[in-house]
Amino acid sequence: MAVATVALMAVGAPAFADHHEEAMATIDGKPNLNGIWQAMNTANWSLEPHNAQSNPVADRLLGAIGAIPAGLGVIEGGEIPYNDAAKERLEYNQSNVINYDPEAACYLPGIPRASYMPFPFQIIQGNNDDILMAYEYASANRVVHMQEVGIPPIDTWMGTSYGQWDGDTLVVTTLAQGPGLVKLPAGEMVDGVTWLDRAGNYLTNHATVVERFTKMGENHINYEVTIEDPSIYTRPWTIRMPLYRHVEENAQLLEFKCVPFSEQLLYGDLIEGQGGE
Repeated sequence: MAVATVALMAVGAPAFADHHEEAMATIDGKPNLNGIWQAMNTANWSLEPHNAQSNPVADRLLGAIGAIPAGLGVIEGGEIPYNDAAKERLEYNQSNVINYDPEAACYLPGIPRASYMPFPFQIIQGNNDDILMAYEYASANRVVHMQEVGIPPIDTWMGTSYGQWDGDTLVVTTLAQGPGLVKLPAGEMVDGVTWLDRAGNYLTNHATVVERFTKMGENHINYEVTIEDPSIYTRPWTIRMPLYRHVEENAQLLEFKCVPFSEQLLYGDLIEGQGGE
């Protein structure tokens, strides 16, 4: 609770207000990961290599403004190894992008997606304590419990994260990511899964997500994630990318409380119906 309180106070405040703390290379002998970080790639559009293309639902309204930028992909080997049964749900997701994407509805993004959305996030690391990660998108956050991996009591949108140090690398294992039933546009309820990008790639609540944060110099982190989910993948697979520190003097997390932005998508039919009465 103390860590969460500190994090909530930190969000929206200058990340480098305490210059002495930020200048420290280590904390309790471990790399100091404090700061505001952001991925600079197109992984949130698709983890796999992809061409630039029109937006499937907004090209007539937005034109090139809403187009999808090309990306080289961040997956080791180039593609996600879905089993045959899992491809049915993948095709369902792909036939309903972007409207059914949890990001569009302002649902919590899950792990690892929260780390490479086009928004920064802040790592709050103290002395011999749990670590908190606060995200600009939807004011999401998660506590990394610095202890042996345990058994989470329930499934949640962001799962439960356990952290340990492997030398100078922070290793975070996240389990039990399960949204449960979620509301889609027009009121449809479906058994939710954690989307990994806007292309519809996903994992289930059976997944084990292992992140590795390795500081490479003062201003970037090598971020590597291995995902194992035998219910939908034929083997574990890995993504890899750098995270960059925001170094501007007034670097801070701003507010992106997106619930109001999703109301027309989720409830527009009801709102229009009320207006006609």
